[in-house]
Amino acid sequence: MGEQVFNITELAQEFDITTRAIRFYEDQGLLEPERAGQRRIYNRRDRVRLMLILRGKRIGLSLQEIRELFALYDAAHDDAPQLQEFIRILERKELQLLTQMEDIKVVLTEIGQLRGQCEKALGKRANGHNQAKEL
Repeated sequence: MGEQVFNITELAQEFDITTRAIRFYEDQGLLEPERAGQRRIYNRRDRVRLMLILRGKRIGLSLQEIRELFALYDAAHDDAPQLQEFIRILERKELQLLTQMEDIKVVLTEIGQLRGQCEKALGKRANGHNQAKEL
């Protein structure tokens, strides 16, 4: 029994992406489908790689980082080097996101303070305007 294969439309539908995105990942060397004339034939390995590319992008990995992980996996007889590098990448990404989260908290505090100042200024104007009308 042969290996399960997929066409580009099936993968695009399954992962809710465009066929153009899949071709882009091919151009970047991340996917290597077989060709049958003009048709691309994707195997299980291509499907898994596409899933990993999309997952990596979702957590903020660059295509270069994803490419390096794939290269480590392809070169190794075991996946320990790939997993160690992935841990290092995830630690860097986590630190980056925690820093961004702190920056966002600071900005949100500043926005709240500025909004409060604007609302207070508007309140003074409205009260001053209402008092002038009463006279």
